[in-house]
Amino acid sequence: MDEAAVRDCLREIEDPVLDDDIVSLGLVNDVTVDDGTVRVDLALGAPYSPAETDLAGEITNRLSDEDVDVDLTASIPGRDDRPDEEAVLPNVKNVIAVASGKGGVGKSTVAVNLAAGLADRGARVGLFDADIYGPNVPRMIDADEPPMATAEETLVPPEKYGVKLMSMAFLVGEDDPVIWRGPMVHKVITQLTEDVEWGHLDYLVVDLPPGTGDTQLTMLQTMPVTGAVIVTTPQDVALDDARKGLEMFAEHETVVLGILENMASFACPDCGSQHDIFGSGGGESFADVHDLPFLGSIPLDPAVRAGGDAGEPTVLGDGETAEAFADATAEITDNVGIVHRQAIATETNRSAPPIDD
Repeated sequence: MDEAAVRDCLREIEDPVLDDDIVSLGLVNDVTVDDGTVRVDLALGAPYSPAETDLAGEITNRLSDEDVDVDLTASIPGRDDRPDEEAVLPNVKNVIAVASGKGGVGKSTVAVNLAAGLADRGARVGLFDADIYGPNVPRMIDADEPPMATAEETLVPPEKYGVKLMSMAFLVGEDDPVIWRGPMVHKVITQLTEDVEWGHLDYLVVDLPPGTGDTQLTMLQTMPVTGAVIVTTPQDVALDDARKGLEMFAEHETVVLGILENMASFACPDCGSQHDIFGSGGGESFADVHDLPFLGSIPLDPAVRAGGDAGEPTVLGDGETAEAFADATAEITDNVGIVHRQAIATETNRSAPPIDD
């Protein structure tokens, strides 16, 4: 096979969401053929996404039918248009913000289990606890080792469950309150992202504080956010505040990857019945009304509380709740992939020459 034949072969493969072939969509960066080996570089940006893994498998199988060896790589265009020396987090492929309109909906629990779930799938993951006023993520993954400082005065984050962690909790006393105004928050958020040796990451999960304050604005203005996950409970009070978060991301042109409903039905261990303590279906209805992906429902499970207190992410265990977290993680990575592929397809169509009538 030559390059033209390979591209013709790849034109027979359609993207599972975008309804066109991967060549026309611009998802094939490069093709080389060398001594019976076909090397294809694909514009895929969501490592360990089930959908993109399946797409890569389909490509490998299709080319293997032509009796050639196949070598696939994946890369996406740079997310930061600034010069390299000015780029923020240049070695991080995806930044996922986990947000909520109000406190008490289990946002940090979702962030911890998302990060641990991504690492469990094989991804290189960082977790930034950006809740300046109430940082509790280190407890939730049992990380009591502080970051190390380098000679260049940067920080090396500790690692637990395959996740690199940075948190304000490492920098203040356990019982010390943080009483800061906006400019100080901006400075600390910037330092805890840019002055940290994150290394090469597939995903950086950012656990935001509840609401729409200084921390959120700083992150959206300075970091290349791939997309946001909005966490809510089924009840109307939480959904009212979730709308505020949705508006904040819309104003900053940040993609919302989906709505995740936490603390859904409770399975009583004594009577075996399901109890909708915070209502039912609110998160899914909210997603439908706003035409957003629904990422699933996480049961109200005492094991989640116990795992958080013990520093053992539920997603790494067994049972219905662990499976719900794992399914949500898969949905989020698939949606990250769609964001990248849609952007590339849009740019490809924009730069394509006009078709003569």
